[in-house]
Amino acid sequence: MTASNYSLKVNRDLLDPNFESYRLSLDAIPTYNIELDAAVEEVKLKDTQYTLEHMRAFGMYNYLHLDPWYEDSVYFVDCKGRVLNLTVTLDTALGKPREVYRVDVESSQCEDRLCASLSLTSATWAALSDGSGRLYLLRTGKRGDSSHMKWEPLFNEDLGEPFTILHSVSHVQAGVHSMEVLLLRVQKDPEETKGSGYSVSLEWITVANTAGQGQEKKYEVKKRRVLRGKSVPHYAALEPKGKGLMLASEKPFVFTHVDGRPVEQPEPEPMEVEKTDPIYFWQQTTEDVTLCVRMPEGITKEGVQFRLTADNMTIGVQGFPPLLEGQLFASVDPEASAWIIKNDKSLEVTLQKRGEGPMWPELVMGDKRGEYVMSDEQAALIHERLTHLTSEDLNGNPDRDKPPCNSQELEDCDGFPEDSFSLTHFDEQSLKPTQVVNLGSHQYLFTVDANPSEMPCLCLRHDVDALVWQPRPDQPGNMWEHIATFNALGYVQASKRDKKFATCAPNFSYASLCECLRRAFIYRQPSPVETVLFNRKQGRQVGQVAKQQVASLDSDKPILGFRATNERLYILTSSNLFVLKVNNN
Repeated sequence: MTASNYSLKVNRDLLDPNFESYRLSLDAIPTYNIELDAAVEEVKLKDTQYTLEHMRAFGMYNYLHLDPWYEDSVYFVDCKGRVLNLTVTLDTALGKPREVYRVDVESSQCEDRLCASLSLTSATWAALSDGSGRLYLLRTGKRGDSSHMKWEPLFNEDLGEPFTILHSVSHVQAGVHSMEVLLLRVQKDPEETKGSGYSVSLEWITVANTAGQGQEKKYEVKKRRVLRGKSVPHYAALEPKGKGLMLASEKPFVFTHVDGRPVEQPEPEPMEVEKTDPIYFWQQTTEDVTLCVRMPEGITKEGVQFRLTADNMTIGVQGFPPLLEGQLFASVDPEASAWIIKNDKSLEVTLQKRGEGPMWPELVMGDKRGEYVMSDEQAALIHERLTHLTSEDLNGNPDRDKPPCNSQELEDCDGFPEDSFSLTHFDEQSLKPTQVVNLGSHQYLFTVDANPSEMPCLCLRHDVDALVWQPRPDQPGNMWEHIATFNALGYVQASKRDKKFATCAPNFSYASLCECLRRAFIYRQPSPVETVLFNRKQGRQVGQVAKQQVASLDSDKPILGFRATNERLYILTSSNLFVLKVNNN
C-alpha cells in the first residue's frame, strides 16, 4: 500500500463570499467563578526542556479536559493528584468539583516529571497518565449518572519515560475488549548530531482483556508501536477501531519499532535515469545545418529512406519505422540540401537555411534524441559575449544596496508554515502512509470533538477563513470532509499576538480564542437580526450579523485550560474555574 497525494475538497456551499466582518457586541456574558480547594497541577518546564518541541508539547498543554459523551462536563487534575470533575446543569447553582479518582503523588514524583494527562476514551472508560511514565486505564461507569461512583483502575503499568496521552479509543472485537492509547514523548536522540539533539516519539499501545470466559478480567499490553519524527504533531488521533492513525505535523513520521523490534526501513531507490546514446549529432552555422545520423552497418543508397520538404524531414531505413521524423525548427531550401553515406554506417545531411538568421535551439521540434556539437569558434564567441557578466571580484553581499527588510513590520498573518506540513493517514497493518495531504499554507488552528463516536475534527486556515474537517477513515475517496466554516477566523486569529488556545462549540455555533492572561474572544456564526439594518456603502439590507464578544476574567493568573460546549465556555487557571454562559437553549 503506497501513499498517494490527496487534496482536501472544500464544500463551496459552506463558504460565504458576502461575509463582511464581525460586529462588536457589548452584550454581557454571564460569568461564574469557582474557587478551587487546591491548585491545578501545573508542571513548569525545566532548563533541560529548552526546545520548541518541549514548549509545544508541554508548555502549551491544555490542562482542562472536556467529556464529549456528556454535556457540560469537564475534568482536571490538581496538585494533590485528584482527578476532579465539574458537571454543570444550572449555572446559578454551581457546586464544587468532585473527586472521581486519585493517583499517588509521592510515588509519581520523578526528575523529568511531566503534567498529568487525561483522555476520555469512551462513555465508560478513561486513560490517565500521572506524568512520571505510568499509565492507568480506568473503568468510569456511566459518568453522566448522578451516582458519583469512583473510577476503578483495571490496568496500571509503568511504560518507561514520562509521556502525555494524546488520544485513546475503546472497541470490542470477537468478544475481546481492547483500548488503543497514543502517547507522546520528547526524547534525547543520540543519533541526532544537528539541531537540538531531541526527537519526538509517538507510542501506540494496544491493551486488551486477556481473560477467558468466566474468569476475572485482566488487561495486558498486547502490542507496542513506536513512530519517530522531528516535530510535535499538531493533530494526532486513532481510528475508532484501531485500524489506523492520522497525524498532522510539520515534519514526517515513520514507524521505527514494533514490540521492541526495529522496523526495516526500505532503502531509498536511486532514481534511474535512462542513459541512451544519441542517435544523431548536429551542428550549425548561420547559413547551414550539418546532421550525422547512425545507420545500420553496410547500408546502401537504395536502403536509405530520405524525404525533405521546406519544413519537414524524414530519415530511416526501408522496411522499418523512421529513425528521425518531424517538423524542422525553421525552413530550409530542399534544392540546396544534400546527403551522403559515410563509412558505410552513417548518413550525413547538409541542410541549407532559407536565409541567414538566428541559431536553432533544436533541429526537429520536440525531438531530444540528438546531441548538439558546438565548434571551437562558436564556443569562443559565446565565451567572449558572456565575459561582461563575470567578475574576478567575488561579491559576498549582493544585496548590500537593497533596503533591508524589517521583520518587525511583518504580521503573523503574513507568515506560513513550512511546505512540508502534511496530514497523513497510516494503516495499522502495513504501518505505511496510505494518503498524504500537503497542507502547505493551511495553518493548523485547533482540534474539536464534534461527534464522540467519530475521530476528532481538525480546523485549518484556508485563505482568511477557518474550515473544520471531519476525518472519515472508512471513505478512502473522501477521507476528510469539510463540515463547517468560521468566516474570516483564520485572519482574525493571526492578529491575536497573545493567543494561547483556540476552540469551538461542538455544534459550530461559535468559535473562541483566549490569551495567556484574562481575556477570551467569542466569534458567533451569522444570525438573523431583529431590526432592519442597511449597508450604507452597498445600499442593501443586511439580514444577518456575526457578533464578536470579549470576556475579561477577574484573575491575574495565567490561563491553563480552555474548552467549549454548545452552551458554555470553561476557562481554568491555577486557582479558579470560570464558567461563561455563551448560548441559551
